[in-house]
Amino acid sequence: MEVIAPAARPLGKSTREAFGEALRDLGYARPDVVVVDADLNTSTRTQLFAEAFPDRFYNVGIAESNLVGVASGLAACGKQVWIASFGVFLLANAFDQLRMSVALPRLNVKLVGTHTGITVGEDGPSQMAVEDMALACALAGVRVFVPADEVETRAMVQAAAEIDGPVYIRCGRPPVPVVHESGCVFRPGRATVLREGSDLTLAANGIMVAASLDAAEELARQGLSARVLNLSSVKPIDEDALEQAARETGALVVAEEHLAHGGLGSIVARVLSARYPVPLGFVNLGDTYAESGEPRALLERYGLTAGAIAQAARAVVLRKPT
Repeated sequence: MEVIAPAARPLGKSTREAFGEALRDLGYARPDVVVVDADLNTSTRTQLFAEAFPDRFYNVGIAESNLVGVASGLAACGKQVWIASFGVFLLANAFDQLRMSVALPRLNVKLVGTHTGITVGEDGPSQMAVEDMALACALAGVRVFVPADEVETRAMVQAAAEIDGPVYIRCGRPPVPVVHESGCVFRPGRATVLREGSDLTLAANGIMVAASLDAAEELARQGLSARVLNLSSVKPIDEDALEQAARETGALVVAEEHLAHGGLGSIVARVLSARYPVPLGFVNLGDTYAESGEPRALLERYGLTAGAIAQAARAVVLRKPT
């Protein structure tokens, strides 16, 4: 594992914006790519593809189940199909269609959920996908990726296009800090070390990667050396990197913008319980839905902050065997 991180973390674009740009660019390189949207193309940013390739873009209206059905038919005819909607609509509303029409036949459909997590903010809990990773991971044969910033999103779209089979990419609404150097390469099934450390590991994905880097800086001022591991490939997950981190640092904290059950923390716990058990801490939404509010205030209210990660880190270090 190599360490890849910029010296500073400027605020970049949202991952949904980066997805839209990368998808448009993919359209120029791949004439077999078609896009299907459920009347949210200005929000999901598939509008950029639609403007460049109107004859390869299909808007099925506000009907996610039909969205998946149309996509599976196009994929069965040999197209690489990208579909996008808010994550909660795509995974929760159309789960049965995803299971039967995409996952079971292993069709070449790329699923992109935007507006995920509680940072949807003022739109409220009905729009917040906080169980989508669990649902996507439950679909057999579907790979699940969660980019941390705009740089990784673009690399992820390129990598997903090279995969013959279904992929779910989880994108967010607000701009996020840039944590990767330009030109980074996303490798499915591989984690990335963004900061080295020896006392514990902070493992995260999505917006919680930048928060983990901030937490690592806070911990360093308190005399604790924290490794930061970006687990953007959730399924398949980098089991070797997790075992290495457990052996070398002796404890992990897993941070995610997701419910506790079935998310990244559950997967990490499963892997390490079999390969190298160590004390674990978890920062997530627990077992509750959020509410409407300003995104930063919601992150504070539900404990998805650098401070909460640092607190969990200090607690888990105390549980390390002496």
